Amino acid sequence: MKKIKLLIVAVAMMSLVSSSAVYADGFAPGEGLYVGAFFGHAAGHMSAKVTTTTMLGATQTHELTEGGVGLSGVEGGGYLGYGYKMGDLYIGFEGGMAAGGPEFEATTSTGIEVFSTGQDVYDYTVTSVSAKAQYTANVGGRIGYYLNADSLFSISGGMAASEFDATWGGFSETYYAGGPRFSAQIESRLSAIDPNLSVRVETHFTDYMSASVNAIGTQQGRDGLNDTEVSGQAYGGRIGLQYSFFDANSLF
Repeated sequence: MKKIKLLIVAVAMMSLVSSSAVYADGFAPGEGLYVGAFFGHAAGHMSAKVTTTTMLGATQTHELTEGGVGLSGVEGGGYLGYGYKMGDLYIGFEGGMAAGGPEFEATTSTGIEVFSTGQDVYDYTVTSVSAKAQYTANVGGRIGYYLNADSLFSISGGMAASEFDATWGGFSETYYAGGPRFSAQIESRLSAIDPNLSVRVETHFTDYMSASVNAIGTQQGRDGLNDTEVSGQAYGGRIGLQYSFFDANSLF
């Protein structure tokens, strides 16, 4: 039994020594297990459909499509992934989280009249719906091509989900929306600093599916009801640092 244990320890030590020798010059960008941190800038486009309803059953539907260009927003976060280098080709998967992001606004020049409860009297008029991203999570797969020993170009596809704070007529509500996400990245190894360290530049796009915001604009203690359906697209750019520190293949 002792001989078997010694043999296992010896094999493990030889694997680690082999790994150190093979990767003495560092991992290729995106290779093995890696982590990264980034900051960036995001914007987008939003549209909204608002339906106001009273307890008397009267309804009005409004399309907010004017303007719609998102206000800019700073975002920052991190990601974790694993990748395989197969000659000049690359395949991997990755998940990330960002705080902040775009702020959208959809407007109407005619305004939306909001009912008061139990009376066919209007309380106020609003002309816009806005939504600010608070947090965004994403996961997806990556494929790429090594331009040279130190640079990787890749594209990604997956899903993203965001938490938004929506505001309409002085009222606010948190809602969640998700949709397909696509991105492109270029990573370049910073060999002069650390052979496992890379700088990464990324551009990304998310097409959010429609989400219903039921309570926004509804006055507390009154019976008027509003239903707001929002959709939009977000796009932005990021720059960050990435570090590779482990490859399971080195153990075999």
